[in-house]
Order: sequence, then C-alpha cells, then structure tokens
Amino acid sequence: MTHGFPPPATGHVPVLRLGDVLLVTLQGDLHDSSAEQLQQDIGEAITRDRAAGVVIDVSGVEIVDSFLGRVLAEIAAKARLLAAETVVAGMRPAVAITMVELGLYLPGLRTALSTEDAMRLVGGGYAAPAARPGGRRPGSP
Repeated sequence: MTHGFPPPATGHVPVLRLGDVLLVTLQGDLHDSSAEQLQQDIGEAITRDRAAGVVIDVSGVEIVDSFLGRVLAEIAAKARLLAAETVVAGMRPAVAITMVELGLYLPGLRTALSTEDAMRLVGGGYAAPAARPGGRRPGSP
C-alpha cells in the first residue's frame, strides 16, 4: 500500500535537506545511470538550497569499487566548486581496507564514523536535540 505516494524510481537515490546540509544514503550498488542522476541532483540541490555541506552515508554499501570511488570523488569536487563540503559517513572497516588495497583515495573528502558525526563536521544547521540526564531527549516521556 503506497498511501498516495508514488513508488520510488528504480535506482533513484533521494537527496534530503536537513538544515543547510544535504543527506544522501547509499544502499547497495550504484549503477551508471543512477550515479549520473545523483551527481546532477546533488549539484542542483546545493545551488537551490544553498547547502553548506553534503553527507553521503555509505553504511549500506557492502563493496566500494573503483567506479563508486570515482563517483564519490566527483561529487566532492563538484560540491567544492559550489562552496559545499562533502563528508562520507559510515564506511565499514572492510570497505576501507579494500579501498586502500585497490589504491582508491578520495581527495577532497572527509570521513566520519557516523552520520551524526558527519553532520557535526560540516557544521550543519540541523542537530539532534541533546539528551537529558537519564538518556531521554527533550519531549520524550
């Protein structure tokens, strides 16, 4: 049941805006046409929303090959030209090891262990409410 929402386009990667940061979550493989569309979508969103940063969450990616490495580097280069910083978040240790073994370096990209850390790195205007003593967030029971 879609509750009136159109089904997501096959291979489409959503670009979400949180404050002045764009959040992109990659899940599984990224194919050529999806990668090109994602690069275009991010560039348009940076310009339209005057985003200060782009956080790309790769925690759902099992393998980073030379293609995905190149796509991430190109996104970072384009974002930098548009005055936005790019941070890759959630890279698994096995993925990092594979990238080093393949000689894949991502110039212009910063990394963070989690999406929350990445949001702090880019200084996004979005921040999760601070936890209260006892581990509860404001407004929670």
